[in-house]
Amino acid sequence: MGRRAKNKQEAPAPIHATPFQNGKKSNEKRKADDEEGPRPQKKVKEFVEGSSVKTKSKTEGKGDKSVKKSKKSKTTKISEEEEWGDDGWEDVPEDNLATAAQELFNDSDGDEAHGFTGDLQDLDDDEFDADDDLLRDGVPKQELTFSDDESAGEENEEEKNFPEETDSEAGDEDDDEPVTGKNIEARSRALDKKAAREAELDLEDMEAAQAEESDDDDMEEDERFVLPTAEEREKEKTGAGPDVRDLQSRMQACVRVLGKFKKLGAGRSRSEYIEQLLADICSYYGYNEFLAEKLFSLFPTKEAIEFFEANEVSRPVTIRTNTLRTRRRDLAQALINRGVNLEPIGKWTSVGLQVFETPVPIGATPEYMAGHYMLQAASSFLPVLALDPQPKERVLDMASAPGGKTTYISALMQNTGLVFANDSNKARTKSLTANVHRLGCKNVVVCSYDGREFPKVMGGFDRVLLDAPCSGTGVISKDSSVKVNKSDRDFTLLAHLQKQLILCAIDSVDPSSSTGGYVVYSTCSVTVDENEAVVDYALRKRPNVKLVDTGLAFGRPGYKSYRGKKFDDKVTLTRRFYPHVHNMDGFFVAKFKVSKRAKKQTEETERDEKVGERVTANSEEEVEKATFEDEEDKAIIQNALRKQLKAKGIRVKPKAVAVAG
Repeated sequence: MGRRAKNKQEAPAPIHATPFQNGKKSNEKRKADDEEGPRPQKKVKEFVEGSSVKTKSKTEGKGDKSVKKSKKSKTTKISEEEEWGDDGWEDVPEDNLATAAQELFNDSDGDEAHGFTGDLQDLDDDEFDADDDLLRDGVPKQELTFSDDESAGEENEEEKNFPEETDSEAGDEDDDEPVTGKNIEARSRALDKKAAREAELDLEDMEAAQAEESDDDDMEEDERFVLPTAEEREKEKTGAGPDVRDLQSRMQACVRVLGKFKKLGAGRSRSEYIEQLLADICSYYGYNEFLAEKLFSLFPTKEAIEFFEANEVSRPVTIRTNTLRTRRRDLAQALINRGVNLEPIGKWTSVGLQVFETPVPIGATPEYMAGHYMLQAASSFLPVLALDPQPKERVLDMASAPGGKTTYISALMQNTGLVFANDSNKARTKSLTANVHRLGCKNVVVCSYDGREFPKVMGGFDRVLLDAPCSGTGVISKDSSVKVNKSDRDFTLLAHLQKQLILCAIDSVDPSSSTGGYVVYSTCSVTVDENEAVVDYALRKRPNVKLVDTGLAFGRPGYKSYRGKKFDDKVTLTRRFYPHVHNMDGFFVAKFKVSKRAKKQTEETERDEKVGERVTANSEEEVEKATFEDEEDKAIIQNALRKQLKAKGIRVKPKAVAVAG
């Protein structure tokens, strides 16, 4: 028998047969385990990477029985049954022992790495025993580790790789749990810590922003902006114009200088910078000089640029649910099933939906044709919400086309009462009528009168909505022609018409109404001439009217004064909406409460009427005193009568025949 056969040891027991390999157990302990039942095996800890397996191996030293942990190495899995036989060792004849050993060492990285440099006969016993140990250690082994120390070490490594969750993450997980008496204190502490941490972060951000501003100021002091000269401006006008990037940088520089004029003024007047900025706004955004200056004066310098920039971006597409036919939840689900991406507009409305993306035309869906919703801007919801119509009331919409506000009023009234939808343009009543029928509004009467005639045509309404015709400076993103086609005369004429209409709307309301007596005035304009000035005029002309809260939870208050003009203190109850602040069209809303006239007011009106009667009586007496020569005036009167008859389409006799007759 050869040397290898003499030193041959027994085959290792299979893993599943002996679950414990770290040490020997006593017989008493084994019996106790047998009585308790088989102990479950723990899983082999392996990390598989591709086709290789990382395992922990133990090597036994020469002449020393102490166990040392070797480094994790990648070894390929080899079938023991094919390579090593049933007992775990390869059966090699004694004659071929040297040849087999040589082949086995040649399969490794090199002979010198294993200490084999000559023939097998030249090796002494010690060297061969070491090589034999290497051969045995070359067999891949899988080790089961059960000691608590090793598992604790691995857990520590995992903790290093995966740190503990922060309080904020724990708080987020706790938010999903129901609040109980046990966890409420812990959750409260977590929320306090989170709030304190957020406050610290905000403070750091603020300090960083201040540091950046100070750096910008230092740079600005080093490199001050210089206004272009008059010659350079003329060259820009006569030439192709300045570059867009140059315009942007110059506008930003002007805004920065005007914001800190004392530091960065550089000896130039403020009006020069404003003049240059307005010229750049006209060139960059395409406004005429008059409108650019009018809109610029409404805001601080930086906010004015934000307003002009917001007018270049279209507003979100919004729809209003028709509650006469469906609910918002059902409508949203139906549109989502068609691939429409939408969400509610906000908490201030329960019927609005904002559409982000749609694969189908939003104005041609079956739901739209069935009258389940109306394409309507979010700003158009506001005056109806301020009006707050109640069921079984009589309501007048003085300028109603195309019907978005009218149908909303009808839906809020639940198809009860009566809504008069008026529009002075008869051609626009066609779309108004179509929308009324499509949305199923059965309490609407469509008419076409001039709004200034309505107190004479019909009165005694509980509520009146006047969405007055205006310049459209709040909807420039929809109609860019407003930038160039508005002049000072247009604003003067529109303001005059709006003042007439608001007085007629106030006179059309029944002040003794038990539920109403309200007038809502709104425009899609942001100018003061069409908003606060008109409201102040109505308050001065109708002492029995006062401003009340609109009931809208957001929006900026109206101006109490503007360019030396002072308005009523209650004008702050009105609400302004801007595209750069509220992401909706520019809008203005004011709400009036009409009450009965007091005795003083009636006495004053009676006195004015008596004065008017005396004036007319005196004029009639003067007319009676004046004499006319009938013969000379007869021909003139006959010619005037003939012209009137011709205008009515009546045939008139010729002059000669008429004179002869």
